[in-house]
Amino acid sequence: MTCGYEAWTLTYRDEQHLRIFELRILRKIFGPVQNEDGSCRIRMNYELNELIGNADIVTFIKSRRIGWLGHVMRMDDKRTPKRILERKRIGKRIIGRPRKRWILDIEEDMQIMGIRLWRKQSEERAEWKRITEKDKTHSGL
Repeated sequence: MTCGYEAWTLTYRDEQHLRIFELRILRKIFGPVQNEDGSCRIRMNYELNELIGNADIVTFIKSRRIGWLGHVMRMDDKRTPKRILERKRIGKRIIGRPRKRWILDIEEDMQIMGIRLWRKQSEERAEWKRITEKDKTHSGL
């Protein structure tokens, strides 16, 4: 059984599946396009991206995770989410490569965005809000 923070990491494959699912739903929402000759065709990916303003579900999820991280980092040390986030595992681990932790996944996103000293910045609510707004429009995530 896995802890909650490990289950929230997105692999590259998960990201691709989410993007495909999102495009499928958007095709249903916006419907087909009628050609000049009267025939219908499904909308292409670039047309869907223009309609939604290049926003996608993966970037939305990642920006919400970063927002949640700032919320948890500002919590009191006795609160359960903060203790789970900062705890160190004890005992033996299973053989093989360790699973990717939730915090490591977010730290990778921070590195892609070029944000340093994020732990210090998470204490300032206004600064962290600026970071999450920047994250929503970042193309590398």
